[in-house]
Amino acid sequence: MRGTLLQGCAIAALLVPASALAQNASGNSQAASASDQGTDQDDFHARTSQQIIVTGVLPTRRQDMLSSVAVIQDEALTQALRPSLGETLQHQPGVSATSFGPSASRPVLRGLQGERVRVLADGIGAIDVSNTSVDHAVVVNPLLAERIEVLRGPQSLLYGSSAIGGVVNVIDKRIPRSVPDEPIHVEALAGYGSAANERSVAGAVDAPLSKNWVIHADGSYLKSDNMRIGGYALTPALRAQALATAASGASDDEIDFAANANVKGKLPNSQAKTWTAGAGLAYIGEGGSFGLAYSHYDSLYGVPVRLATEEGAEQEAPRLSLVQDRLDARVEIDAGGSVIDAIKLRMAYADYHHFELEEDGEVGTAFYNKGMEGRLELAQTRHGAWSGVTGVQLFTRDFNVVGEEAFLPKNATSQVGLFTLQQLDYGALKLEAGARFEHSVLSARPEGEQDQFYSGSRTYDAVSGSLGASYGLTDAWRVGLNLSRTERAPAAEELFANGPHAGTEAYEVGNPEFGLEKSWSVEAILRGSGSNYTFEASAYHTWFSNFIYDDLTGAEEDGLPVYQFYQGDAHYYGFEAQGSLTLGEIAGARIVADALGDYVHATIVGEGAAPRIPPLRALGGLTVQTAKVDVRGEVEHAWAQNRTSTFETRTPAYTLVNAEVNLRPWGDTRPLSFTLSANNIFDVVARRAASYLKDYAPLSGRDLRVSARLAF
Repeated sequence: MRGTLLQGCAIAALLVPASALAQNASGNSQAASASDQGTDQDDFHARTSQQIIVTGVLPTRRQDMLSSVAVIQDEALTQALRPSLGETLQHQPGVSATSFGPSASRPVLRGLQGERVRVLADGIGAIDVSNTSVDHAVVVNPLLAERIEVLRGPQSLLYGSSAIGGVVNVIDKRIPRSVPDEPIHVEALAGYGSAANERSVAGAVDAPLSKNWVIHADGSYLKSDNMRIGGYALTPALRAQALATAASGASDDEIDFAANANVKGKLPNSQAKTWTAGAGLAYIGEGGSFGLAYSHYDSLYGVPVRLATEEGAEQEAPRLSLVQDRLDARVEIDAGGSVIDAIKLRMAYADYHHFELEEDGEVGTAFYNKGMEGRLELAQTRHGAWSGVTGVQLFTRDFNVVGEEAFLPKNATSQVGLFTLQQLDYGALKLEAGARFEHSVLSARPEGEQDQFYSGSRTYDAVSGSLGASYGLTDAWRVGLNLSRTERAPAAEELFANGPHAGTEAYEVGNPEFGLEKSWSVEAILRGSGSNYTFEASAYHTWFSNFIYDDLTGAEEDGLPVYQFYQGDAHYYGFEAQGSLTLGEIAGARIVADALGDYVHATIVGEGAAPRIPPLRALGGLTVQTAKVDVRGEVEHAWAQNRTSTFETRTPAYTLVNAEVNLRPWGDTRPLSFTLSANNIFDVVARRAASYLKDYAPLSGRDLRVSARLAF
């Protein structure tokens, strides 16, 4: 079946042009096109009044979205950039991060992570193994991002039933969408972060070959040392345990328990080096466009050590050597018919591997993954209030783990999804409905002496749907309500895992008898704005049946803690809110206050709190904006997380204070800007509740960052 799917997509790529997302973004509240600007002061007012266009399956203005959405780009993106996607998005409402060290931090949306959050590269999956385990980095480079969108609600289901948590779409220009007016267009970014002695540089070049043809090239390089932390790596409880073990006279030739207790100032084995390169070619004409791109991703990074605190515990310092080669295609035809307005196709194929290296450099465990994903969409011609899109999505993956600590057998996944999204726009009243059918086949084929693994195939048919409506209370205020029913097939890792995993220093156990995970969700949205304020809030509740989760059992295997996958009923509910208010304008300087807050409450029925759930959080800031300089200070407070699963530890509260300055020496009409920031100014020891390593690896200590962005 996998061969048939690949052949079908290859033929479709040649015959049917398309694009999964129409990325005609028009900027945000912090950036405006130079062509729309006059004087520096005019630039400033344009910059602060732009509407955001959200580019989902059907491009929609943000204020008209029927679900929660976050968009980050331009100066906001430059300031937020970190080596990993999770840390880059950490200050978006409803977003936390797995924080498995600075290099392997994946987004957590509404308390959901891993398989329930789809990370996309320009509308197509990352085709890596980051969903397999928290120590595996996402193969999407934020340094080359033009824009990042976080989408939740009905539209997210169209990218897969696994997207119940949401979708993170990282949009780049590797396949160009326009032909530059100038002979060559150059964009460059360079940055430095003091906490990890982090040095980074990225650049992209677009050059027209003719009126309709454009070529693109890009590259990036990042190198960092062990990350600075504000205090001890271990929590006080684990430090006391390690000191007690040392005082008891327990011996281990390789572990110094007293030394482990006193590790502070630097996070051991958190260094990284990553480089990327890519090239693209596109034809852009009046009747449509098509383009191809190739990219290479190469990274060597360390996984923070789970420092041993008692006799018999394993302690390793694995490093991961990761390589991905990827081919992308995007084509689009402006059909202009009475039924079909556009035909779009987006495809990608990737060959991925990473090696978990021992301390002596030997390969301990090897991960090999080859995957393909394709989306064909038919965008309907608008008839009055009615618009919509219908399509098919194909996905295949061949995955193998080789080595003494292989926790998964050789396995394959193939998936076919049919989806539709329909909208009715009556002005004040907007209606939306979506549906998805997904057929998945997952098979395990153990090799060699892997007799501890399940052998066989599981087949799942999942049906999901959503209904949404919003009503404009006024021209500036809109309220909405969404209802969705989802079904998700278990991932191979949840079904077939049964072994030690050095990267997470855990013994992971799945269950091949799992059934479909199902849920009902309801979400309410309130969004409004005026001449000097913006406001957006959402509240949601999700009821799961057969919810799949992993948790500590309290047992040990091979000196590692056992994490077992379970199924049970679960309830998730929470809220997100954000807003801004212009306090005044003095001598051309605008003073703006902003705030956000989010909260998730998650319970496994009959068991208690779900594991690794972010606590209540609030962030407030004050910004002084002028045509050439923005100055901002902010305070983030996360409350203690005391609702923990049986063998999970609580997370203390913390407060972080940050400041930043954005400089545009010649205003927005000039190509150069600088960002200076001081993060965690008071060097606080902060631990993120969603992290498996929260007791061993705190967040970054004081970090002074500078970056420069150039475009011409």
